[in-house]
Amino acid sequence: MDLSYYLFVVLTFLAVMGLMEGMVQLWNAHGSPKTRLVEERLQAMSTGVENIESPLLRRRLLSGVSTMERLLLTMPTIHVLDRLLIQAESKLKVADFLAGSGAIALVAGASALALGTPPWLSVAMMAAGALAPFAYLKHLGRQRLQRIAQQLPDALDLMAHALQAGHSFSSALRMVAKEGPAQVALEYRKTFEEINFGVSVQDALVNLAARVDSTDLRYFVVAVLIQRESGGNLAGLLSGIAILIRDRFKLAGAVRVLSSEGRLSAWILGLLPFVLGAIVNFLNPRFMSVLWTDPAGIHLLGGALCLMLIGVFWMWRIVVIRI
Repeated sequence: MDLSYYLFVVLTFLAVMGLMEGMVQLWNAHGSPKTRLVEERLQAMSTGVENIESPLLRRRLLSGVSTMERLLLTMPTIHVLDRLLIQAESKLKVADFLAGSGAIALVAGASALALGTPPWLSVAMMAAGALAPFAYLKHLGRQRLQRIAQQLPDALDLMAHALQAGHSFSSALRMVAKEGPAQVALEYRKTFEEINFGVSVQDALVNLAARVDSTDLRYFVVAVLIQRESGGNLAGLLSGIAILIRDRFKLAGAVRVLSSEGRLSAWILGLLPFVLGAIVNFLNPRFMSVLWTDPAGIHLLGGALCLMLIGVFWMWRIVVIRI
């Protein structure tokens, strides 16, 4: 065998070893559990107040592409959307979410044009397709915030018992992060890790209130901040807040039962015209096409939609009672 054969074997071996080393380094840099844990901690810490100056903190990445990142940072309310993604526990970045919303809007508009609908209805379908992911994201966020609010009294009781047993406030936070209800434990763990990273207790609690848009949790944050300034029995204060939150839940449940008939009527009256219109259009398309082909039908349709929006808003204001 000549020298070129041995050289080829050696180069092939080095190439394979280099490829394996590159894959290991790529995994350690982006895919390993420890790396993902550090990224989640840093991203969680970057979603709170923006006046914390620390080399350990960085903003949550809005996109994997630097050019897109700079473009998104120029939008004034882009961090509101980023916070909605975090509240909904979504793994998507802002750029990915906006791209998906745009794709849904284009598919909805193209489908409406393919069905032969008028241009204004196609535009309305595009707008609905673009707004649907935002509505779903808001719905997921509300569900998670509701679960956190329901678990908060138990977490406050656990903190109060830990303080009565002689633990410090940070130790009580750690105890809730380890043994508390799942959703609340996750947020308390982020707060405890911020304090361990060197963030002050006040800033960490303000970050907690910024991440979790809950009135009940703000009661807890304000109570702790006031107690740290003026002193007092923090354990008794937390127990009182837990009792107050449970009483609010009882009252909210009673109000929800009493207003259930009004909410059902609002859903029926809001959906009935569209359902009947779809059925009539399926049975006799020529009969329904007058609404968007004749000028008088277009005016009638626009007036009916405006009156429906006013009625839905009015019923919503009646059945929604803030406690």
